[in-house]
Amino acid sequence: MENILDNLSVAMPFFVISWVVLIGSTLWKPQKFRNSIFLMNALFFTVFFIAALAGEHMGTVLLIAFLLAFLALLLVPMMLIINGIVMMKKEVKSLGNLLSLLLGLVIGAGEIAYFVGFALEIRSVNPEYTVAKLIAMFIGSSVLYISFWILAFVLYMIFIQYMPHIREFDYLIIHGAGLLRGDKVSKLLANRIDKAIKVYSKSKRKPVIIPSGGQGGDETVSEAEAMKQYLLEHGIPEEHIILEDQSKNTMENLQNSRDIIFSKEGKHRVALVTSNYHVYRCLLYAKSLKMKCTGIGAPVAWYYWPSAVIREFVAVFTTKKFLIFTIIGYIFVVLLPAFGYAKMI
Repeated sequence: MENILDNLSVAMPFFVISWVVLIGSTLWKPQKFRNSIFLMNALFFTVFFIAALAGEHMGTVLLIAFLLAFLALLLVPMMLIINGIVMMKKEVKSLGNLLSLLLGLVIGAGEIAYFVGFALEIRSVNPEYTVAKLIAMFIGSSVLYISFWILAFVLYMIFIQYMPHIREFDYLIIHGAGLLRGDKVSKLLANRIDKAIKVYSKSKRKPVIIPSGGQGGDETVSEAEAMKQYLLEHGIPEEHIILEDQSKNTMENLQNSRDIIFSKEGKHRVALVTSNYHVYRCLLYAKSLKMKCTGIGAPVAWYYWPSAVIREFVAVFTTKKFLIFTIIGYIFVVLLPAFGYAKMI
Protein backbone atom coordinates (compact mmCIF):
# COMPACT_ATOMS: atom_id res chain seq x y z
CA MET A 1 0.00 0.00 0.00
CA GLU A 2 2.85 2.35 0.85
CA ASN A 3 4.36 1.66 -2.57
CA ILE A 4 1.08 2.60 -4.26
CA LEU A 5 0.84 5.85 -2.28
CA ASP A 6 4.39 6.78 -3.22
CA ASN A 7 3.66 6.17 -6.92
CA LEU A 8 0.38 8.09 -6.72
CA SER A 9 2.06 11.07 -5.08
CA VAL A 10 4.14 11.42 -8.25
CA ALA A 11 1.51 10.47 -10.86
CA MET A 12 -1.56 12.19 -9.39
CA PRO A 13 -0.52 15.85 -9.92
CA PHE A 14 0.35 15.25 -13.59
CA PHE A 15 -2.88 13.29 -14.12
CA VAL A 16 -5.09 15.98 -12.55
CA ILE A 17 -3.33 18.96 -14.14
CA SER A 18 -3.38 17.41 -17.63
CA TRP A 19 -7.15 16.80 -17.47
CA VAL A 20 -7.88 20.22 -15.95
CA VAL A 21 -5.91 21.87 -18.76
CA LEU A 22 -7.72 19.78 -21.41
CA ILE A 23 -11.21 20.46 -20.03
CA GLY A 24 -10.52 24.15 -19.40
CA SER A 25 -9.06 24.74 -22.87
CA THR A 26 -11.91 22.85 -24.57
CA LEU A 27 -14.58 24.82 -22.71
CA TRP A 28 -12.79 28.11 -23.40
CA LYS A 29 -12.06 27.64 -27.11
CA PRO A 30 -13.38 24.26 -28.27
CA GLN A 31 -12.19 24.56 -31.88
CA LYS A 32 -8.50 25.11 -31.13
CA PHE A 33 -6.01 22.55 -32.48
CA ARG A 34 -4.10 22.61 -29.18
CA ASN A 35 -6.97 20.66 -27.58
CA SER A 36 -5.97 17.53 -29.49
CA ILE A 37 -2.41 17.91 -28.12
CA PHE A 38 -3.80 18.34 -24.60
CA LEU A 39 -5.94 15.22 -25.11
CA MET A 40 -2.93 13.10 -26.06
CA ASN A 41 -1.03 14.52 -23.10
CA ALA A 42 -3.91 13.68 -20.72
CA LEU A 43 -4.14 10.12 -22.05
CA PHE A 44 -0.38 9.70 -21.60
CA PHE A 45 -0.52 10.69 -17.92
CA THR A 46 -3.67 8.60 -17.42
CA VAL A 47 -1.66 5.52 -18.35
CA PHE A 48 0.93 6.39 -15.69
CA PHE A 49 -1.83 7.04 -13.14
CA ILE A 50 -3.35 3.60 -13.80
CA ALA A 51 0.13 2.04 -13.58
CA ALA A 52 0.70 3.79 -10.24
CA LEU A 53 -2.43 2.09 -8.85
CA ALA A 54 -0.82 -1.26 -9.65
CA GLY A 55 1.84 -0.71 -6.99
CA GLU A 56 4.66 -3.24 -7.34
CA HIS A 57 3.20 -4.33 -10.68
CA MET A 58 3.65 -0.84 -12.14
CA GLY A 59 6.43 -2.03 -14.45
CA THR A 60 4.21 -4.80 -15.85
CA VAL A 61 1.34 -2.39 -16.53
CA LEU A 62 3.67 0.04 -18.30
CA LEU A 63 5.10 -2.81 -20.38
CA ILE A 64 1.60 -3.88 -21.42
CA ALA A 65 0.75 -0.28 -22.31
CA PHE A 66 3.95 -0.06 -24.34
CA LEU A 67 3.12 -3.28 -26.23
CA LEU A 68 -0.43 -2.08 -26.95
CA ALA A 69 0.94 1.23 -28.23
CA PHE A 70 3.39 -0.72 -30.37
CA LEU A 71 0.57 -2.80 -31.88
CA ALA A 72 -1.48 0.35 -32.49
CA LEU A 73 1.47 1.99 -34.23
CA LEU A 74 1.89 -1.06 -36.45
CA LEU A 75 -1.79 -0.87 -37.41
CA VAL A 76 -1.36 2.70 -38.69
CA PRO A 77 0.98 1.89 -41.62
CA MET A 78 -0.99 -1.27 -42.40
CA MET A 79 -4.23 0.73 -42.65
CA LEU A 80 -2.54 3.41 -44.75
CA ILE A 81 -1.19 0.80 -47.17
CA ILE A 82 -4.60 -0.88 -47.47
CA ASN A 83 -6.21 2.51 -47.99
CA GLY A 84 -3.68 3.34 -50.72
CA ILE A 85 -4.60 0.15 -52.56
CA VAL A 86 -8.32 0.99 -52.29
CA MET A 87 -7.67 4.53 -53.56
CA MET A 88 -5.86 3.11 -56.59
CA LYS A 89 -8.97 1.10 -57.42
CA LYS A 90 -11.63 3.74 -56.71
CA GLU A 91 -9.97 7.02 -57.70
CA VAL A 92 -7.73 8.43 -60.42
CA LYS A 93 -4.16 7.11 -60.15
CA SER A 94 -2.43 10.36 -59.20
CA LEU A 95 0.39 11.14 -56.80
CA GLY A 96 -2.05 12.84 -54.42
CA ASN A 97 -4.23 9.73 -54.22
CA LEU A 98 -1.16 7.53 -53.62
CA LEU A 99 -0.03 9.54 -50.59
CA SER A 100 -1.53 7.16 -48.03
CA LEU A 101 0.22 4.16 -49.64
CA LEU A 102 3.59 5.94 -49.75
CA LEU A 103 3.27 7.27 -46.21
CA GLY A 104 2.26 3.82 -44.95
CA LEU A 105 5.43 2.31 -46.43
CA VAL A 106 7.63 5.07 -44.97
CA ILE A 107 6.05 4.91 -41.49
CA GLY A 108 6.17 1.11 -41.47
CA ALA A 109 9.86 1.08 -42.39
CA GLY A 110 10.65 3.76 -39.79
CA GLU A 111 8.79 1.98 -37.00
CA ILE A 112 10.47 -1.32 -37.80
CA ALA A 113 13.85 0.41 -37.76
CA TYR A 114 13.09 2.02 -34.40
CA PHE A 115 11.83 -1.09 -32.65
CA VAL A 116 14.57 -3.30 -34.07
CA GLY A 117 17.12 -0.86 -32.70
CA PHE A 118 15.26 -0.73 -29.37
CA ALA A 119 15.06 -4.54 -29.17
CA LEU A 120 18.79 -4.90 -29.88
CA GLU A 121 19.49 -2.37 -27.14
CA ILE A 122 17.47 -4.06 -24.39
CA ARG A 123 18.70 -7.56 -25.34
CA SER A 124 22.34 -6.55 -24.95
CA VAL A 125 23.83 -7.34 -21.56
CA ASN A 126 26.79 -5.11 -22.38
CA PRO A 127 25.34 -2.89 -25.08
CA GLU A 128 27.69 -1.73 -27.76
CA TYR A 129 26.80 1.65 -29.21
CA THR A 130 27.13 1.29 -32.94
CA VAL A 131 26.49 3.62 -35.85
CA ALA A 132 23.87 1.17 -37.17
CA LYS A 133 21.91 1.42 -33.91
CA LEU A 134 22.18 5.20 -33.96
CA ILE A 135 20.84 5.39 -37.52
CA ALA A 136 17.97 3.00 -36.69
CA MET A 137 17.00 4.97 -33.59
CA PHE A 138 17.33 8.31 -35.39
CA ILE A 139 15.14 7.25 -38.34
CA GLY A 140 12.60 5.57 -36.10
CA SER A 141 12.41 8.51 -33.67
CA SER A 142 11.90 10.92 -36.58
CA VAL A 143 9.02 8.83 -37.92
CA LEU A 144 7.44 8.53 -34.46
CA TYR A 145 7.70 12.29 -33.95
CA ILE A 146 5.98 13.00 -37.27
CA SER A 147 3.41 10.31 -36.48
CA PHE A 148 2.61 12.11 -33.21
CA TRP A 149 1.69 15.29 -35.10
CA ILE A 150 -0.30 13.37 -37.70
CA LEU A 151 -2.23 11.59 -34.94
CA ALA A 152 -2.97 14.92 -33.21
CA PHE A 153 -4.16 16.32 -36.53
CA VAL A 154 -6.38 13.28 -37.16
CA LEU A 155 -7.92 13.59 -33.68
CA TYR A 156 -8.71 17.22 -34.43
CA MET A 157 -10.35 16.27 -37.74
CA ILE A 158 -12.57 13.76 -35.94
CA PHE A 159 -13.56 15.94 -33.01
CA ILE A 160 -14.24 19.07 -35.09
CA GLN A 161 -17.46 17.36 -36.24
CA TYR A 162 -18.68 17.04 -32.65
CA MET A 163 -17.20 20.07 -30.87
CA PRO A 164 -19.90 22.39 -29.54
CA HIS A 165 -20.60 25.62 -31.39
CA ILE A 166 -23.28 28.29 -31.41
CA ARG A 167 -26.50 27.32 -33.16
CA GLU A 168 -27.50 30.61 -34.74
CA PHE A 169 -25.58 32.12 -37.66
CA ASP A 170 -26.20 34.97 -40.05
CA TYR A 171 -24.14 33.48 -42.89
CA LEU A 172 -23.03 29.99 -43.90
CA ILE A 173 -20.12 29.79 -46.34
CA ILE A 174 -19.94 26.48 -48.22
CA HIS A 175 -16.48 25.84 -49.65
CA GLY A 176 -16.53 24.46 -53.18
CA ALA A 177 -14.93 21.32 -54.56
CA GLY A 178 -14.50 19.94 -58.06
CA LEU A 179 -17.59 19.03 -60.08
CA LEU A 180 -18.34 15.72 -61.77
CA ARG A 181 -18.54 15.82 -65.58
CA GLY A 182 -18.18 19.58 -65.43
CA ASP A 183 -21.56 20.42 -63.87
CA LYS A 184 -22.60 17.81 -61.28
CA VAL A 185 -22.10 18.02 -57.52
CA SER A 186 -19.69 15.30 -56.33
CA LYS A 187 -20.27 13.18 -53.22
CA LEU A 188 -17.59 15.17 -51.40
CA LEU A 189 -19.29 18.47 -52.22
CA ALA A 190 -22.78 17.07 -51.54
CA ASN A 191 -21.69 16.16 -48.01
CA ARG A 192 -20.66 19.78 -47.43
CA ILE A 193 -23.95 21.14 -48.78
CA ASP A 194 -26.00 18.61 -46.78
CA LYS A 195 -24.18 19.70 -43.62
CA ALA A 196 -24.99 23.34 -44.37
CA ILE A 197 -28.66 22.44 -45.02
CA LYS A 198 -28.76 20.66 -41.66
CA VAL A 199 -27.38 23.73 -39.87
CA TYR A 200 -29.82 25.96 -41.80
CA SER A 201 -32.81 23.81 -40.91
CA LYS A 202 -31.97 23.91 -37.19
CA SER A 203 -31.65 27.70 -37.15
CA LYS A 204 -34.59 29.73 -35.85
CA ARG A 205 -33.56 32.79 -37.85
CA LYS A 206 -32.59 31.39 -41.23
CA PRO A 207 -29.04 32.37 -42.29
CA VAL A 208 -27.91 33.42 -45.76
CA ILE A 209 -26.04 30.62 -47.51
CA ILE A 210 -23.03 31.58 -49.64
CA PRO A 211 -21.96 28.79 -52.02
CA SER A 212 -18.35 29.71 -52.81
CA GLY A 213 -16.37 28.44 -55.80
CA GLY A 214 -15.46 29.58 -59.28
CA GLN A 215 -15.46 27.75 -62.59
CA GLY A 216 -12.54 25.45 -63.37
CA GLY A 217 -11.09 24.93 -66.81
CA ASP A 218 -12.88 21.59 -67.20
CA GLU A 219 -16.20 22.79 -65.75
CA THR A 220 -19.21 24.10 -67.71
CA VAL A 221 -20.65 25.98 -64.71
CA SER A 222 -19.16 27.44 -61.57
CA GLU A 223 -19.06 25.34 -58.42
CA ALA A 224 -21.20 28.01 -56.75
CA GLU A 225 -23.90 27.67 -59.44
CA ALA A 226 -23.93 23.86 -59.13
CA MET A 227 -24.26 24.19 -55.35
CA LYS A 228 -27.10 26.69 -55.75
CA GLN A 229 -29.08 24.25 -57.90
CA TYR A 230 -28.52 21.52 -55.31
CA LEU A 231 -29.73 23.85 -52.54
CA LEU A 232 -32.85 24.83 -54.52
CA GLU A 233 -33.63 21.17 -55.19
CA HIS A 234 -33.45 20.53 -51.43
CA GLY A 235 -35.90 23.27 -50.47
CA ILE A 236 -33.66 26.26 -49.70
CA PRO A 237 -35.39 29.51 -50.85
CA GLU A 238 -33.48 31.40 -53.55
CA GLU A 239 -33.65 34.64 -51.53
CA HIS A 240 -31.51 32.94 -48.86
CA ILE A 241 -28.70 32.18 -51.32
CA ILE A 242 -25.95 34.54 -52.50
CA LEU A 243 -23.41 33.20 -55.00
CA GLU A 244 -19.67 33.75 -54.75
CA ASP A 245 -18.51 32.37 -58.10
CA GLN A 246 -15.14 34.05 -58.72
CA SER A 247 -12.79 32.26 -56.31
CA LYS A 248 -10.15 29.74 -57.40
CA ASN A 249 -8.86 28.51 -54.03
CA THR A 250 -9.64 28.40 -50.31
CA MET A 251 -8.19 31.82 -49.52
CA GLU A 252 -10.22 33.46 -52.30
CA ASN A 253 -13.33 31.62 -51.08
CA LEU A 254 -12.94 33.44 -47.79
CA GLN A 255 -11.80 36.79 -49.13
CA ASN A 256 -14.65 37.09 -51.62
CA SER A 257 -17.25 35.78 -49.18
CA ARG A 258 -16.01 38.20 -46.52
CA ASP A 259 -16.49 41.10 -48.94
CA ILE A 260 -20.06 39.99 -49.62
CA ILE A 261 -20.86 39.56 -45.93
CA PHE A 262 -19.45 42.88 -44.75
CA SER A 263 -21.20 44.76 -47.55
CA LYS A 264 -24.45 43.85 -45.79
CA GLU A 265 -25.85 45.51 -42.70
CA GLY A 266 -26.64 43.68 -39.50
CA LYS A 267 -24.84 41.00 -37.54
CA HIS A 268 -22.07 38.95 -39.12
CA ARG A 269 -22.00 35.62 -37.31
CA VAL A 270 -20.32 33.33 -39.81
CA ALA A 271 -19.89 29.57 -40.10
CA LEU A 272 -17.52 27.88 -42.55
CA VAL A 273 -18.90 24.59 -43.82
CA THR A 274 -16.41 22.27 -45.47
CA SER A 275 -15.05 18.73 -45.22
CA ASN A 276 -13.79 17.83 -41.73
CA TYR A 277 -10.16 17.53 -42.87
CA HIS A 278 -10.32 21.04 -44.39
CA VAL A 279 -11.76 22.95 -41.42
CA TYR A 280 -8.55 23.80 -39.63
CA ARG A 281 -6.86 25.39 -42.65
CA CYS A 282 -10.02 27.40 -43.37
CA LEU A 283 -10.00 28.71 -39.82
CA LEU A 284 -6.32 29.65 -40.11
CA TYR A 285 -7.01 31.61 -43.28
CA ALA A 286 -10.09 33.23 -41.74
CA LYS A 287 -8.01 34.35 -38.77
CA SER A 288 -5.42 35.90 -41.11
CA LEU A 289 -8.29 37.83 -42.74
CA LYS A 290 -9.54 38.94 -39.30
CA MET A 291 -12.78 37.00 -39.73
CA LYS A 292 -14.38 35.52 -36.64
CA CYS A 293 -15.80 32.20 -37.81
CA THR A 294 -17.01 28.87 -36.55
CA GLY A 295 -15.76 25.81 -38.44
CA ILE A 296 -18.26 23.04 -39.17
CA GLY A 297 -16.94 19.79 -40.61
CA ALA A 298 -18.80 17.51 -42.99
CA PRO A 299 -18.04 13.76 -43.19
CA VAL A 300 -15.88 12.28 -45.95
CA ALA A 301 -15.87 8.82 -47.59
CA TRP A 302 -13.62 6.56 -45.46
CA TYR A 303 -11.32 5.59 -48.33
CA TYR A 304 -10.78 9.21 -49.39
CA TRP A 305 -10.13 10.56 -45.90
CA PRO A 306 -6.51 9.40 -45.23
CA SER A 307 -5.06 10.86 -48.45
CA ALA A 308 -7.02 14.08 -47.95
CA VAL A 309 -5.79 14.39 -44.35
CA ILE A 310 -2.18 13.87 -45.44
CA ARG A 311 -2.42 16.59 -48.09
CA GLU A 312 -4.04 18.92 -45.57
CA PHE A 313 -1.44 18.07 -42.93
CA VAL A 314 1.36 19.03 -45.33
CA ALA A 315 -0.44 22.26 -46.30
CA VAL A 316 -0.93 23.31 -42.66
CA PHE A 317 2.42 22.27 -41.21
CA THR A 318 4.48 23.92 -43.93
CA THR A 319 3.10 27.31 -42.87
CA LYS A 320 5.66 29.43 -41.06
CA LYS A 321 4.06 29.17 -37.61
CA PHE A 322 3.84 25.38 -37.46
CA LEU A 323 7.09 24.75 -39.32
CA ILE A 324 9.06 26.71 -36.72
CA PHE A 325 7.19 25.07 -33.84
CA THR A 326 7.65 21.51 -35.11
CA ILE A 327 11.33 22.06 -35.94
CA ILE A 328 12.01 23.31 -32.40
CA GLY A 329 10.17 20.29 -31.00
CA TYR A 330 12.12 17.98 -33.32
CA ILE A 331 15.43 19.37 -32.06
CA PHE A 332 14.54 18.68 -28.42
CA VAL A 333 12.71 15.37 -28.91
CA VAL A 334 14.93 13.72 -31.55
CA LEU A 335 18.18 15.51 -32.35
CA LEU A 336 19.48 16.31 -28.84
CA PRO A 337 18.84 12.77 -27.49
CA ALA A 338 20.43 11.33 -30.66
CA PHE A 339 23.45 13.60 -30.17
CA GLY A 340 23.84 12.37 -26.57
CA TYR A 341 23.54 8.77 -27.77
CA ALA A 342 26.15 9.38 -30.47
CA LYS A 343 28.67 10.65 -27.89
CA MET A 344 28.60 7.20 -26.28
CA ILE A 345 29.64 5.44 -29.49
